[in-house]
Amino acid sequence: MKQTLILLFSFFTLTVLAQDVKELQETARNFMKNGDFTNAILVLQKASTHDPKNVDLQKDMVMAYYYNRDYTNAKMVVEKLIDRDDADIQSFQLAGNVYKALEENKECEKAYKKALKKFPTSGALYNELGELQWGKGNSEAIQQWEKGIELDPNYAGNYYNAARYYFVTTDKVWALVYGEMFVNMESYTTRTAEIKSLLLEAYKKFFTDDAALAKKETKTKDNEFARAFIETLNKNAPEVIGGITPETMVMVRTRFILDWFETNAARFPNRLFDHQRQLLQEGMFDAYNQWLFGAADNLAQYEVWTKTHQEEYDQFTKLQRNKLFKVPQGQYYQKL
Repeated sequence: MKQTLILLFSFFTLTVLAQDVKELQETARNFMKNGDFTNAILVLQKASTHDPKNVDLQKDMVMAYYYNRDYTNAKMVVEKLIDRDDADIQSFQLAGNVYKALEENKECEKAYKKALKKFPTSGALYNELGELQWGKGNSEAIQQWEKGIELDPNYAGNYYNAARYYFVTTDKVWALVYGEMFVNMESYTTRTAEIKSLLLEAYKKFFTDDAALAKKETKTKDNEFARAFIETLNKNAPEVIGGITPETMVMVRTRFILDWFETNAARFPNRLFDHQRQLLQEGMFDAYNQWLFGAADNLAQYEVWTKTHQEEYDQFTKLQRNKLFKVPQGQYYQKL
């Protein structure tokens, strides 16, 4: 009977403590939401005395110190955190943020590489390591973004950075493919508008001197997907003789999809091209191309188009906002 009472008391005590810790954590998070990081730290310290092994409490502590610009204490907490066996991806991301704030780039890179040994398929970690390397002028960054695309094909950040990287090279194939995949994953942000403008400019460059340069580029020439992409797109080059506009893009890209599915789709399954064909079959391809290129080309004309094609535009945007653009594993063709 005595042992039963002791067990019941212990269980009750642990339950109360767990509830107290949860309440304290919620209080601390509310302080952080209101910008009161000092009080958040105070409350989290108290909560940690009750539950020192709680990973979420330690992550909140790092964030509170970080937002309070107390990077020294943030570093002390986060370095203990990432040494734990139960440290998760976010723990290493927080470590990266702290090291970057302290301009300790070598330690930051070590933390990301350590994280990738533990989480070798994390698109987020490859993306952040790539951004760190690119910030130091290291061209190996593209290898990280490509690895992220290959292993975690539904993490948008790698497509964003890879598209921007390829845009400044002579290889526009991957700027076009990755850029359009990105805007279908992340459709309504400031980054979306940036990549839409990049896409329009990339098409313009593709159909001028860059098309010839792309053909001569060794990596592109040796890549069967890229070669098929270039050949199929170049077949329709006469359609843009009057310039690159949303209207000419509809013609070029419609023929591209028809040709691609006749000759290349079986060899190179591709979620982006499947999506384009679906929109074409459902009568929304014009609206899609207007959405993709219209504002970047001529905002005033785009606004006129949306008003004069209201039903078509509404139908497409409803689909775009509600669809899930999910890329299957294995549709990766860029081998560096």
